[in-house]
Amino acid sequence: MNLENFIQIEPNCWAVRPKEGGEGAGREAVMPPVRFYADKELLAAMDEKVREQIINVSRLPGLKGYAFAMPDAHWGYGFPIGGVAAFDPEEGGIISAGGVGFDISCGIRCLKTDLTIEDVSPYAEKLSDLLFRDIPAGVGAGGNITLNEAELDDIMLNGAHYAVEKGYGTKEDILYIEDGGKVSGADPSMVSTSAKRRQKSEMGTLGSGNHYLEVQVVKRIFDENTARVFGLKKNQIVISIHCGSRGLGHQVGTDYLITLAKAAAKYGINLPDRELACAPINSVEGGMYLGAMNAAINIALCNRQMLAHLTREAFKRIFPEAAIKTLFDVSHNTCKAEKHTVNGEELLLYVHRKGATRAFGPYHPSLPDLFKEAGQPVIIGGSMGTGSYVLAGTKESEERSFSSASHGAGRAMSRNQALKLWRGREVVDELKEKGIIIRSRSMRGIAEEAPDAYKNVDAVAEATEKARLAKRVCYLSPVICVKG
Repeated sequence: MNLENFIQIEPNCWAVRPKEGGEGAGREAVMPPVRFYADKELLAAMDEKVREQIINVSRLPGLKGYAFAMPDAHWGYGFPIGGVAAFDPEEGGIISAGGVGFDISCGIRCLKTDLTIEDVSPYAEKLSDLLFRDIPAGVGAGGNITLNEAELDDIMLNGAHYAVEKGYGTKEDILYIEDGGKVSGADPSMVSTSAKRRQKSEMGTLGSGNHYLEVQVVKRIFDENTARVFGLKKNQIVISIHCGSRGLGHQVGTDYLITLAKAAAKYGINLPDRELACAPINSVEGGMYLGAMNAAINIALCNRQMLAHLTREAFKRIFPEAAIKTLFDVSHNTCKAEKHTVNGEELLLYVHRKGATRAFGPYHPSLPDLFKEAGQPVIIGGSMGTGSYVLAGTKESEERSFSSASHGAGRAMSRNQALKLWRGREVVDELKEKGIIIRSRSMRGIAEEAPDAYKNVDAVAEATEKARLAKRVCYLSPVICVKG
């Protein structure tokens, strides 16, 4: 983007410069309520469409404060990916499927182990084969867990609790999952039969695209005290599982685009972009989407719980005494009802985070006791082969971004562009030379997800910290990556 279109408010924080004349000046002569968090290089590298999209978001009814773009922001459907906005239901605030995304509650489960890189290295090839065999991945991949509609309804209501009750993991896991492992307000009756049909054999599966299971090693510690609280130390092995609500979540997103588009017309909402189809939160249609979206969130929480269990089982075939515990499970691609203070007044707001993660700071009432003083663990997932970051939410993020932070490196180019530049086998071989083992059923998928197709994760994490949204705790380097 052209930096001349922005005004730097403070380091790593930018406002959009209002247009003074020409086409569109009527609506943009006043500075739009938008804030970008990024350094100059990340901002300049963003597509111009991101600026257009976040301005459109800021024009939706009931917006409180600003519409935000995170350091990893890039073009998406409706909202940019990396877009955050909060809406007040008492002022006609809306909910938009384009502000949640199709992969509802895509997120990361981070597991910490008592193993070191020295323990794992001699068995890395064997471990990668076991994980690849036992963790179903790929387009339409089904697993060994097949459910009927009543069981799916149970999951949609109870999230990760269903998995634990069926023997997938432990009650301790639940303590370290966002929202205690399940969200309220789910309504399975608002989920279509086709969405449920798609999910019957997809529980306990990774999916495709940018989803992965990655065995990682803690390479660098930025904050010793917080790392100690989180139970992380140098050379320790951790595991990140990145996936979402699979076919059900995608179908919910597709189903409700039409419903919400009709609702926008019905309630006289002037959409700046038809991809921002929405309904008032307090409307019948808004309630329907909320019920279906929350059901999909619970599907995702249960799915990651099942995957965490399958991962433990694979590890224990080689390391039977290994202790593998949940550090935290955090979602992106959600809309959640949360209390936030705006201009000194505490309000119940519906916070859309599309490609952004919640980042509650120290002493937030929803945090487990372990994290009360340190703040919530925040995971910024990198691209295959480049590494990831564990951060901690800050007190300042509450007023700066409704307690939100970056979720990943963010794409730097489209998948089609990536296919023109890389071949999957070449990427696998290059990463193997660096000591990173890749397992995938799709060489095309590997090419689409080549490391350089994404933004610099180091720059994203640093900008997130300098914007005071979350502070870096440690850097994780990949050892094994299982892709769809």
